[in-house]
Amino acid sequence: MTELQLQHTDVLIIGAGPSGSSAAALLRKKGYDVVILERQHFPRFSIGESLLPQCMVFLEEAGLLDTVREHVDEFAFQYKNGASFLRGKQRSFYDFREKFSAGPGTTWQVRRAPFDQLLANQAQTYGTDIRYGHEVIAVDVEAEQPVLTVRDEAENVYQIQGKFLLDASGFGRILPKFLDLESPSDFPVRRAVFTHIEDGILDDPEFDREKILITVHEKDHRAWYWLIPFADGRSSFGVVAEQSFFDHYGYTGTDTPEALESLFKMILQDDPALSHLLRRAQFDTPVRTLVGYSANVKHLAQKNYALLGNAGEFLDPVFSSGVTIALKSSSLAVPLVERALQGQAVDWLAEYEQPLRRGIQVFRAYVESWYSGEFQEVVFSSDQHVKLREMVSSLLAGYAWDMSNPIHKNAKRRLSMIAEYCREGLPQEQLLGG
Repeated sequence: MTELQLQHTDVLIIGAGPSGSSAAALLRKKGYDVVILERQHFPRFSIGESLLPQCMVFLEEAGLLDTVREHVDEFAFQYKNGASFLRGKQRSFYDFREKFSAGPGTTWQVRRAPFDQLLANQAQTYGTDIRYGHEVIAVDVEAEQPVLTVRDEAENVYQIQGKFLLDASGFGRILPKFLDLESPSDFPVRRAVFTHIEDGILDDPEFDREKILITVHEKDHRAWYWLIPFADGRSSFGVVAEQSFFDHYGYTGTDTPEALESLFKMILQDDPALSHLLRRAQFDTPVRTLVGYSANVKHLAQKNYALLGNAGEFLDPVFSSGVTIALKSSSLAVPLVERALQGQAVDWLAEYEQPLRRGIQVFRAYVESWYSGEFQEVVFSSDQHVKLREMVSSLLAGYAWDMSNPIHKNAKRRLSMIAEYCREGLPQEQLLGG
């Protein structure tokens, strides 16, 4: 048997999405050799188009913000300053510029195909070796320096060793699968059905293209739609619910684009306000679906590898936290990787996993509260204290790691209390303490 060629680098990264590209950019700025192995070719379709303002901090830190800003007009990235909510005749919105936390209050809604490619291209400009069409087929982390076995599109197989390994493979979840790290999520199994549309929204005075629109299904508050406008009259459009919801509409298990489009249109017609808003919409892109996307792992890092972004944990698309968590994980991990490369001890649990999960747990509290209906009570409250609105706005803007925000401490309990006070019309000043 022919011995495989063994290559070497400082840091190996699996996946060229936002977490992989930002980690590579940060590492290259520090002078380390980086190889990214990406199974697909870019540009490629992906959902998660609604960025949060917190992302801007991490993009700037990695030296990636300017390249995105320079291409805003070319790719019709939509300026974004908040989130709008619709439930029957109830409407509400949050302006991210009016928030508790310091930091940017605006960002963009982006098509992920060009956005992800822009980040990857900039990482390449910084000197990252990105190998598209290269698939990881085996993983060995038992040695001090991990080794990956890789197959390219010409069926050539080689091995590459890095001093450290970062898994930024997103929903591919390469290390969790190879190393048996996957842990069941305690979220109910939900399905997302989604596409891009020509939205046909011309002059509706109640629609703001500068905000994502989240619509609660009138017949099942656990089901909701997203509408993420781009700057050229198109939008990302999706519906999320538990499987029983789709079964009610006659879902047969057939996931062809045609069957999914028929299902989606049927669900849309059941919401008068949203279907009126989209009465001119053209479904001109294949409809897709993801099911059971929530995921967790036994741990996020060990002595010679770490999981970034969705490779470690994905909650739910409802508050667009995916890219923010991905970029935060890279920002948090890279200084620790550098210390490890320099031979210093790193406590990955205390210095990476626990800090990262603190913010994720805040997002989790809001997601759980959304589906229970409590956070919906907050969102649609007509009499919310201005300071509480600013605190909630900070979370919706992605500032889940700002522990100075009073409602982040014991977030689940605080949200339940806020919902009760909003529902009962009680004075909210006493909820503002630390």
